[in-house]
Amino acid sequence: MSDQMANLLWFILIGAAAGWLAGQIMKGGGFGLIGDIIVGILGAIIGGWIFRVLKIYPSGGLMGALITALVGAIVLLFLIRLIRRGN
Repeated sequence: MSDQMANLLWFILIGAAAGWLAGQIMKGGGFGLIGDIIVGILGAIIGGWIFRVLKIYPSGGLMGALITALVGAIVLLFLIRLIRRGN
């Protein structure tokens, strides 16, 4: 397996884990495998942005990536709930 394929697989697995964990923490349950992956990947993008703005640079390899994605996924779910309540 090439390095790019391995990195993509880890990205998807971390996204799935972060999405599922965020759903559990936010008391919404999971969103199915694809939904969890999407929430986790978007969470990784949002978490990375938040951490850069705050000048926080988590280390720890996979654990740091999971924490970053989890924080972003929780923020994403929180914002989605705020928008849904407003409608």
